[in-house]
Amino acid sequence: MQSDAIPFCKDYLLNHASMPVNALLDELGLFTCSEFPTPELLNEKVAEYQASWQGPTFKGQRLFKDDEQRYYETIISEDKVIPTRELSWHDLFNALIWLQFPKTKSLLNELHVADINRYGVNPRTARRNRITHFDECGVVLAVESPKGSDLPVVKQSARACREEFLYRLAQHEWKTVFIANREMWYTQVSPFIFGHANLEMMLNPFIGLTGKWLAVSVPYGFSQLDRWQQRAQLDEAMVARIKDLDCFECAPLLKPLPLLGVPSWHHKQDETFYSNSDYFRPLRAGSKPTKQLPLWT
Repeated sequence: MQSDAIPFCKDYLLNHASMPVNALLDELGLFTCSEFPTPELLNEKVAEYQASWQGPTFKGQRLFKDDEQRYYETIISEDKVIPTRELSWHDLFNALIWLQFPKTKSLLNELHVADINRYGVNPRTARRNRITHFDECGVVLAVESPKGSDLPVVKQSARACREEFLYRLAQHEWKTVFIANREMWYTQVSPFIFGHANLEMMLNPFIGLTGKWLAVSVPYGFSQLDRWQQRAQLDEAMVARIKDLDCFECAPLLKPLPLLGVPSWHHKQDETFYSNSDYFRPLRAGSKPTKQLPLWT
């Protein structure tokens, strides 16, 4: 089903969409809307949840002149507004990612514009393709640093355990990370959807739905923070992480993550489900290792 055919209806969404979609819409108070959220309402949500907002505002597509020819990223950079199509799930979810992670989204815009100014809009640079891939399909894994210890070997051991988890994930050892190490999710490793296309596809989830993960180190105690404290901390950490990875200049970087395999993101997650090798595919022979590991050097 195309997303433009999906109604903005609480009952429909609760019966069809994946947990991350419903949890986000519910948290932001959007389930109470009697019609599709407008760009004006999204600006109100920014004021409600981001008191010190310094990012761009959302501007309905109908308000742009018919002869507007500038590229999307250029408009954001020059006018500090985000062109937002009315009645578009894709643009709604893009706005909700901006609301949660404005510093990271601003950095991605800066990187796009830097390449556009240097190389032109078309063809896209390899870096812009990687940025777009993350922007559309990214899943951020917030990996909590171990508690400080008087015994460095203890902290090092805990870090090694988390590094091993990420290595197994990169190796497509799905049952290891989703079943054997299930208790690590939401305590040591907290997943956040960053790609707005991911959210759009999760309106009507299907076997095959896959994102691309990026591991980011966050401080000890992250899992005990409230959701907005986590987002603020993760937003800062993502910016630092992206810069540490040469701002998407290096490759290969992002690795696949079957979204419906993430604990609580799908209604049926037994061993039979994870045995579907058409979805939980083994690592392809000759695949190059990701340059984002190890997380801690």
